[in-house]
Amino acid sequence: MKRPMRCRSIFISDVHLGTSDCQAELLLDFLESTSCENLYLVGDIVDLYKLRNAIYWPRIKNEIANSILEKARSGTRVIYIPGNHDELLRDFVGSHWNGIDVKMQDIHTTAAGQRLLVLHGDVYDDAVRNMRWLEMLGGSLYELIMIVSRIYNRMRKRLGYPYWSFAAFIKTRFKEAVRYIERFEATAARDAAERGYDGIVCGHIHSPSRRVIDGTLYLNTGDWVEHCTALIEDERGGLVLIDWARRVREPDPRPAAVPDRQAA
Repeated sequence: MKRPMRCRSIFISDVHLGTSDCQAELLLDFLESTSCENLYLVGDIVDLYKLRNAIYWPRIKNEIANSILEKARSGTRVIYIPGNHDELLRDFVGSHWNGIDVKMQDIHTTAAGQRLLVLHGDVYDDAVRNMRWLEMLGGSLYELIMIVSRIYNRMRKRLGYPYWSFAAFIKTRFKEAVRYIERFEATAARDAAERGYDGIVCGHIHSPSRRVIDGTLYLNTGDWVEHCTALIEDERGGLVLIDWARRVREPDPRPAAVPDRQAA
């Protein structure tokens, strides 16, 4: 068995356990291939919206939960920050169970001394709600895109090809989607700056990103539905956004990094 990749901190979000779109096999591989001092679960880990309508919970979802609990038992500090799809868990904010702290947000100080605001990101929806793409994301168009993506990847798997996100590809082709993402990022970075932090770590919009906006570091962990990305902090405080699907496609001793985006 290969030695796990050691990180100081790991941040993941938007896993959506309870849906068939969750890339559970890749996520489990990631969790079993890494170890860390701090594990941040930055919202929408479990999709309680979907589970209210239909139960979809194959065995691998239990394996993912057990992997997280095992990290907590082994001394990893695990922080669960509920999002809008698991917002019922916000009733438990302030509690500690099975080694997991439930919080609305947290302040993470890196080994390099940077102070980062960590939250899910749905708090910024009001600032960008007039963007029509946000409505489309929650509607039938997004559901259709995900169905097509699911079927397409089943075909790829049968042919021996790795996972590829059709949904993410389509999203980058919509100008309104790009504008919505840019507006969300600017709003989040501005909020962190106004509150005196060096940067912000969030999820919510399924758009992995690492960029500096007006001097503030903006980090979006991405997701495990359209992408398979996580933010990791190394022992010196370096912050890297990694693409685990690419890492599986192109094995390398180092994680496959997602390129930084330049601020507009």
